[in-house]
Amino acid sequence: MRWDWRAWRDRLVHVWRGSLRARTIVITVVLSAIAVTVIGVVISTSVRSNLFDSRREQVISEAGRATEQAQQMFTSAEGLGESVDVEATVSSAIQAVQLSTTAAYTALLWEPGQDIPQVVDNRASRDFLDAYATPQLRAQVSSGGVESISWQSVALVDGGGADPGITTGSLLDTFSGGRYQLFLVYDLSDVQQTLDFVQSTLLLGGIALVVLFGGVAYLIVRLVVGPVRIAADVSEKLAEGDLEERLPVRGEDELATLARSFNRMADSLQTQIRRLAELSRVQQRFVSDVSHELRTPLTTIRLAGDVLYDQRERFPAPTARTAELLHAQVERFEEMLSDLLEMSRYDAGAVELETDPTNLVRLVEESIQAVEPLARERGTEIRLVAPGGYFEADVDVRRIRRILQNLLGNAIDHGESKPIVVYVDSDERAAAIAVRDYGIGMEPQDVERVFDRFWRADPSRQRTTGGTGLGLAISLEDAAVHGGELAVWSEPGGGSCFRLTLPRRRGDVLDGASPLGLPPDGEVPA
Repeated sequence: MRWDWRAWRDRLVHVWRGSLRARTIVITVVLSAIAVTVIGVVISTSVRSNLFDSRREQVISEAGRATEQAQQMFTSAEGLGESVDVEATVSSAIQAVQLSTTAAYTALLWEPGQDIPQVVDNRASRDFLDAYATPQLRAQVSSGGVESISWQSVALVDGGGADPGITTGSLLDTFSGGRYQLFLVYDLSDVQQTLDFVQSTLLLGGIALVVLFGGVAYLIVRLVVGPVRIAADVSEKLAEGDLEERLPVRGEDELATLARSFNRMADSLQTQIRRLAELSRVQQRFVSDVSHELRTPLTTIRLAGDVLYDQRERFPAPTARTAELLHAQVERFEEMLSDLLEMSRYDAGAVELETDPTNLVRLVEESIQAVEPLARERGTEIRLVAPGGYFEADVDVRRIRRILQNLLGNAIDHGESKPIVVYVDSDERAAAIAVRDYGIGMEPQDVERVFDRFWRADPSRQRTTGGTGLGLAISLEDAAVHGGELAVWSEPGGGSCFRLTLPRRRGDVLDGASPLGLPPDGEVPA
């Protein structure tokens, strides 16, 4: 089984971004670990330096006393005035040095470069290595003189590894036997053990402190973030419409003050929302009742107007024209009442879809045929571009046909007799219809309001199809009730394009992509 590190990474990123508690605890622990590490390193370095300096001064002092004692033995032997047994004096001096010091190894080496021959062989402990007395240290001893003590750090090698140590070097003058260099090697493993103990103590103490800081951070976060999480949950429920939810109030601290303020805000919002909902219901009922009540007198007026309109050829010219105007305005009034009733159904949430698998290309062709007389009257050519694909979709034919009628009518009104191109395309998930004209276009501020109710870009402009100002608003609602979207693109002098995107199966959710661009790619009609 392979380790899916990407899944773990995504999970960690999700936890990091989605949990304030986790972020706070992790940041606290990391910063605490960094601070404890820095402090531990500083303390460890300081202790190490102090231990080493103290031990070094002790070793140098002890080596100085041993050197002085050995030199006195050579000076005393020379002062007797008799033949001096240099070899015996050297042996005695080495024995005295070994008894008076704590050195692990000793060595008495002939100083190179003397004019007299070497009388006594070099003397050294059994495990003394040449690396304990490097050429640099020997040169330093030679240049320092009889009373000087030189030193260097060395590594003492044994079967178990290497321990730290110090080698001290001094100069002894045997007079008749020449000068020798005395080297004493001290084992500092006790200092290293002390330092290791201090470092392990600092490490354990640092870990304990970091754990303690993490625990304190957890408790604090639980006390602070807990109420925030509760507030977030209550806010989510309020956003979903559960207006009765409130925050619990405990104590008199800042969190309690926040809870009380939040509850007062929720009470105020609940009151305002209920008031607005009631006003909306009253408004919807008023529009619906007025629309229904106007149906009866409008029907009577329509019947009377039709009679007058059918007999207009028998009337004088002014009366005939009046009958024609009456007929046109009654039709427009009926249209407006139908649109108002449709909007009231949407506002009341009483709209139900009656979907069937439908060939969208055929539906678009039928809609184009329905507006063909208006297009010919304005000298506008309507072209259909359908490259092929999954054109069938589950839609409410009546509502989609109404959207197409609105979009085509607007394109004819504002297309300035230029060709109109209708694009139809689809993929496995969605279907799209775009109506593209090359007329006057709209300003950006007009594009933002194009779907507003009763709004027109240019109220003074004469429209061929009449209209109530509700067509695009109803089209937007028709698209939304299908789970689709109606988008618009326009630029002044470049025309406009409205694109309807619908899921091919009822209940599917659009993922934001559309089979058609906005505006669709294609050549500009001549």
